[in-house]
Amino acid sequence: MNNFFKHFKVDALGGITAGIVALPLALAFGVSSGLGPSAGLYGAIFISFFAALFGGTNTQISGPTAPMTALSITIVAGIVGTFDGDVNKALPAILMVFLLAGLIQVVLGIVGFGKYIKYIPYPVVSGFMTAIGVMILFTQILPALGYYPGEDQELAQQFVPQAEDQLLNKILNKQSTEGILILDNFAKTQTAAAAVTDDDIEAEAKSLAAKKGKSVVGAIGYFPRAFNNINWLELALCLATIAIIYGFKKITTKVPSTLVALLVVSAVAIFAGLNYRPINEIPSGFPTFRGDDIIANFSFAAIKPYFFTAISLAFLGAIDSLLTSVVADNMTKTKHKPNKELIGQGIGNTIGSLFGGLPGAGATIRTVVNIKAGGKTRLSGMIAGVLLLTILLALGPIASKIPAAVLAGILITVGIGVMDYKGLKAIPDMHKDVDLKIFKLSSEVVIMLVVLVLSVVWDLVAAVGVGLVLASLAFMKKMGDFTADVSKVTNLKETNAKEPLWNDERTFPDRFSEEVYIKHLNGPLFFGYTSDFQALAKQIPKTASHVILRMDKVPYIDQSGLYTLEDVLLDLERRDVHTLLINPQKQPLMMLQQIDIVPDLISQDRIFEDFDACIAYIEKNVRDIH
Repeated sequence: MNNFFKHFKVDALGGITAGIVALPLALAFGVSSGLGPSAGLYGAIFISFFAALFGGTNTQISGPTAPMTALSITIVAGIVGTFDGDVNKALPAILMVFLLAGLIQVVLGIVGFGKYIKYIPYPVVSGFMTAIGVMILFTQILPALGYYPGEDQELAQQFVPQAEDQLLNKILNKQSTEGILILDNFAKTQTAAAAVTDDDIEAEAKSLAAKKGKSVVGAIGYFPRAFNNINWLELALCLATIAIIYGFKKITTKVPSTLVALLVVSAVAIFAGLNYRPINEIPSGFPTFRGDDIIANFSFAAIKPYFFTAISLAFLGAIDSLLTSVVADNMTKTKHKPNKELIGQGIGNTIGSLFGGLPGAGATIRTVVNIKAGGKTRLSGMIAGVLLLTILLALGPIASKIPAAVLAGILITVGIGVMDYKGLKAIPDMHKDVDLKIFKLSSEVVIMLVVLVLSVVWDLVAAVGVGLVLASLAFMKKMGDFTADVSKVTNLKETNAKEPLWNDERTFPDRFSEEVYIKHLNGPLFFGYTSDFQALAKQIPKTASHVILRMDKVPYIDQSGLYTLEDVLLDLERRDVHTLLINPQKQPLMMLQQIDIVPDLISQDRIFEDFDACIAYIEKNVRDIH
């Protein structure tokens, strides 16, 4: 316990500073999600405290983040749409998804998934982070202009036919789950449809209009209407917020500029009596326990439609958190425990969901602030959570008066800041190895752009999955090309600039130069190289009686490479060409023994530790060829 509080002073300073930075971001992310500012604040409180308590990164500050909020926006909009646009009715289902995501993260940590995050390539991360920035930036332009699609009566009328279809589908789906056959109970369907009022249709149409505005494509489609209906006061408040955030940093970085902007612009709007749009009311008192509502709706049938959504959220949170852990490691020269960190994040998200909190992850900016302020242990993250809870209990009613445009301005700066400018600036300088006919691009750039576009127009986690597949294919092609380029078949008299004989081969007796051929293998023998390996093997002339396989530099053979090697050896044996192996490494030799290539095709006496031993064997067994 004494060790836990050993650095209390610096942990308190780091935690308080990080908590202050987290406050405006938590409120902004909550509003953006569609669940209100309280959801963001609740998430920041519980995730910060419990992820720090149970996590594996000492200085990590957790809470709602841009990536998690971007995906949560889609989740909330989708589920609310199935509940006639009523957030309160949809809340148990939404929180159930958040709860499932937290539990899945705990399972990921238990099974050791954390150690695999490091294999995510930079182009995938770059495209993903830039997509997050684009999504936040474009979707916040509408509230920055004071335009809310769900409140546009004229726009809602365009969605009436779609709303009528949606309501009818809901009736049919409900009857289907109740076991009512439509053909046999058409009268019941008619009765249910007749009960739908104009107000129901209007509410559904407004919900559909608002949902479309949560996507980048939908928001862009609304830009003409938004620019024709600008609320100049809201725009002024937003621009003032942005100006202070960027301008105050030039004065000092010791005080968070987002907090200064939040306080200054909100104070001016409140005390000047401006007719602005406030954020949703933040309930006073300790967050309400929502576990009973979640449990009441918790069943396999209720979980099934949202299970893969929860998996997506869990994986995104895992990636987001562990990338931040790496940043913390680099700054503190420590080493985080990835699986423990996932367990801590999962516990934080699980408990946060039980109190209506937005899901979150390790937050890079808040973690960096904590470290720079002196935070050294998990206590700093816990203190940040306690500070936010104190602010909620003491200042909740006051925080409810914050202008919505201020939070839109904060989020716009977050969107601009989260983009990966380092990766974007490198595009012109990357080696261009992909020919698109019109122009050439680097394969890394193609991967980054694919992830970026798919994230924006389709699905965040699916885009990462596609990016990983493309990155793997690109890597395998490059490895196959490289291995093929440096692996040559040559007789022992040949030397050339591209593939010279190795130093220990230069003393080989000249009289065996036409009968003994050597094959240098450089790199793994895997499925991306098998066709080139077969082609090289066919280059061995009919005059050869022996082939030496130099396996010194082959660290790995996969199943495809193993069976290809077996086919080549069988073909050589049919031609009465015997194979000699030099210095096979542990894994390749084990694979050769597993399917009896050794000793059936290559006996133990034809496997040598070095080239000199191989020469001795050839001197003894190939002496009578001429």
